[in-house]
Amino acid sequence: MHYIKSLFGVVVLFACVAGCQREPVPSGADTSPKPSESQPASKLTETKISVAAASDLKFVFEEVVSEFKKRHPEIQVETTFGSSGNFFAQLTNKAPFDIFFSADLGYPDKLIEQGDGLKESLFSYAVGHIGIWVRNDSPLNPERDGIAVLKNPAVRKIAIANPRFAPYGRAAEAALKHFEIYESIQGRLVLGDNIAQTAQFVETGAADVGLISASLATASTLKDKGRFWMLSTDSYPKMVQGGVILSWAKDREACEKLRSFVISEAGQAILKKYGFAQPKE
Repeated sequence: MHYIKSLFGVVVLFACVAGCQREPVPSGADTSPKPSESQPASKLTETKISVAAASDLKFVFEEVVSEFKKRHPEIQVETTFGSSGNFFAQLTNKAPFDIFFSADLGYPDKLIEQGDGLKESLFSYAVGHIGIWVRNDSPLNPERDGIAVLKNPAVRKIAIANPRFAPYGRAAEAALKHFEIYESIQGRLVLGDNIAQTAQFVETGAADVGLISASLATASTLKDKGRFWMLSTDSYPKMVQGGVILSWAKDREACEKLRSFVISEAGQAILKKYGFAQPKE
């Protein structure tokens, strides 16, 4: 019993010595972990914005966001692509997006009228163009035949975006009526939900020819797969593309930074590479 008591005393003595060697903590000192002890400081200020973007921006926006991130690494950008009309319907029902890049100015204007978009944030960022696209293995030659290629008896299906939802679909329909061939080919039209799906129809052989945006035709993924002939710009209404920050945007400042970059000289230079013109042109 005497041995056990002695051993207990030694343990207590060592515990006291260890405790005495610790630095005293001043009264009122902040003992919470510092950023470096828990997570990087940059993570504490990181913000995320959710973008609804027209399908003609599918490829150009990858480069836009990449360059934007170099300037604002603290902002995470998540982009969803689709037809402008479908996005308008979703945003009317308060879909959880922060900023909308439409293929026209009409939908952003309507969102502002409804109180769903911030009026002072309305902006135009590009002018889109449309043309005829065929695969490289197609016997059709739009560069030589122009719009007449669509009347070729060998053409069974002509892809355009659905005019009900897609501004590029309305532009295609207007161009076909301008050239007075809409009635004769209407029965051969196949409609894509958006301009990206329209291009996919031709790429996969589901359609023989398509009326698609210059931005998709000139993108690296399609440029080497087909041939593109631009329609004259007087054959369809000018496609001024615009956007708006939604009234429920979680981080308006971050959205304004993205908006500012897209309409800046650097952003416009990227858009030009993909066949877009500046709104003022």
